Amino acid sequence: MADSTAASKPLSIAGVSIKDTFAEAFDMKATRLIVTADDRRWCEESARAMCGFGTSVIACGLEIAVEQTLSPEQTPDGRPGVAILAFGMSGKDLEKQIPRRAGQCVLTCPTTALYGGIPGSREVHPKRVPIGKSLRYFGDGNQISKQIHHLDADGRSRPVRYWRIPVMDGEFVCQHDVGRVDAIGGGNFILVGRTMQSVTIASRAAIDAMRELPGIITPFPGGTTRSGSKVGSKYAALFASTNDAFCPTLREVTPSELPSDANAAIEVVIDGLSFDEIAESMRVGITAACEAAASEGLLSISAGNYGGKLGRHHFKLHELLDGTSSLSDSGAER
Repeated sequence: MADSTAASKPLSIAGVSIKDTFAEAFDMKATRLIVTADDRRWCEESARAMCGFGTSVIACGLEIAVEQTLSPEQTPDGRPGVAILAFGMSGKDLEKQIPRRAGQCVLTCPTTALYGGIPGSREVHPKRVPIGKSLRYFGDGNQISKQIHHLDADGRSRPVRYWRIPVMDGEFVCQHDVGRVDAIGGGNFILVGRTMQSVTIASRAAIDAMRELPGIITPFPGGTTRSGSKVGSKYAALFASTNDAFCPTLREVTPSELPSDANAAIEVVIDGLSFDEIAESMRVGITAACEAAASEGLLSISAGNYGGKLGRHHFKLHELLDGTSSLSDSGAER
């Protein structure tokens, strides 16, 4: 029989207390896009525009950010590229938002091309997100379709449709559509410190360590948010409102999660293609934050959860960090 007190055993990293709590995350739909261009600058400009205003589905339609930088050897056309992950609350949200962003931010950017980044055929991923399927009409009847056969992981040759759309620098090449997959949004951890400087140092170390990890994004500015939220509000029109338990100015008027010497808290929010990828990114980010900012006034690491009101995926901080259990989606009901 497992020791029931094990979960409450104190845990710290470099002297920073790890709270015995969990991050509560929820189901989303996701896709991956690959943007390429003649040079790295055009590629990054296009990706920056496409991912703008993409922090939260509450108001942005999507949560979207660069996942990884790709070398020419990693892209479909042998040019510099970036992989972008986009998350929506439904497949319809992706189908609506992705063509808009692609049309305004990739089609418009000189030398770019746009490809799907979710591996697998239509048989594997029958639910699709349109890209060239929608953008082709910009060609005003001059667009050309071409099917190219690619080998799947199972070694079978399957056709993939691309569109060549005439534009003023030549042609914009765009894949017809891309698969969408089940995903998870809202993995998180909260950095609590004596000063804003301490949590800034911690958050930047965490994001730097998590950057380029596959399968995850941190969509808020700089990967972090100061406006952590709770579910619900005194105002009926609002789905979420300020997480008062972590607001230092409300410590005297509402139940607080902050120690008496804490004056700032910021939250790292993570969306991912799988439970394990989010869990690993949390482990990497939390460890880096503690090691970088313990001597600068980082006091503790906590997480946002809402008593099961928000989502079924639970990331238990102690289990992720103490090495006593393997990663598993223990909060999900199948």
